[in-house]
Amino acid sequence: MDIDSETEKKISDLQFLEQSLQGFLMQKQTIQMELNETNNAINEVKKSKNDVYKVIGNIMLKSDKESLLKELEEKKNLLDLRIKSLEKQEKILDEKVEKSKKEINEIINRKKK
Repeated sequence: MDIDSETEKKISDLQFLEQSLQGFLMQKQTIQMELNETNNAINEVKKSKNDVYKVIGNIMLKSDKESLLKELEEKKNLLDLRIKSLEKQEKILDEKVEKSKKEINEIINRKKK
């Protein structure tokens, strides 16, 4: 079956959209892992009855429990916002992918007839 240049462009665009979507999913997964680590750190700091420390680069510094909790909560909120933003972008890209697949399938089905 011959595919015209317009259809080839649509297929190429679809591949680009799918790659972009894959990139968003990888970013989201990375941020979710960081969010899980932050949540674990918050829980551990809350449970701690002794001194708390935070790692900065290659050194560990004693820290105030309340300020460390505040810092971790702010980080958690930022990560939550980033995930929500990525999810919105992911949804938009997913809709574009589905629309593009539908268009390509329609073109291919018309050519078969």
